[in-house]
Amino acid sequence: MPTWLILIIIGAVLLIVGVAVEAAKILIWIGIAVLVVSLILGLLRRGKARV
Repeated sequence: MPTWLILIIIGAVLLIVGVAVEAAKILIWIGIAVLVVSLILGLLRRGKARV
């Protein structure tokens, strides 16, 4: 399984848990950060593959 896909799954899980547990709002920000980083990594790898 590619690393960027694992990061997207982890980010989505953290977002769901963060929304479900309102006391843990930091999880929402961590989930967003992980999703952004994984999307950037995925785009960079696709760009390198095309060049």
